[in-house]
Amino acid sequence: MLRPVCPLDAIPRGEAYRWAVDPPVAIFHTEDGEVYAVDDTCTHQDASLADGWLEGAEVECPLHASRFDLRTGQVDAPPAKKPIRTHRAEVIDGVIHVAVS
Repeated sequence: MLRPVCPLDAIPRGEAYRWAVDPPVAIFHTEDGEVYAVDDTCTHQDASLADGWLEGAEVECPLHASRFDLRTGQVDAPPAKKPIRTHRAEVIDGVIHVAVS
């Protein structure tokens, strides 16, 4: 079920928003205007991916530089070995909606 999170313009391009649900979800608005939602916690250690560095459709964990593909959740660079969970994100009438997997 899609749930409204925030207006799209509340997250500037190239930035992220930490949605305080359980477990927390990071929502990314890429430079290209795409919106992705993934579990906020790195699978290597407890670090918020919303605090990481966004490049294209990848996020780099701020703690140990693991990288994850926001489209698939797959690990693109160690030390993380396990993927992160992805969630469906849609923009409807200027508002980001997320369906938590």
